[in-house]
Amino acid sequence: MTNPQFLTPEESADVDAALLSSPEKFLTRLTISSLRLLKIIAEDRGIPIEELTHKQIIEWFEKDGKIRRDRGVEAAVLKW
Repeated sequence: MTNPQFLTPEESADVDAALLSSPEKFLTRLTISSLRLLKIIAEDRGIPIEELTHKQIIEWFEKDGKIRRDRGVEAAVLKW
């Protein structure tokens, strides 16, 4: 999988320019990034995003973590 960009520079600039407090800006960035990640998880599972359950999300994080441990950070979706 290519390295997805969870928040583009343009989106980040738009959030910076928004009339929001610092905590609200953080939550806005987190929400935009989370939407992107949920789309990736739903696509990986082959289901619409609306059908994702919390258990499927947990399983996906476990799977991505295992890939990171077994094959290295560059093989995983999340690069941390």
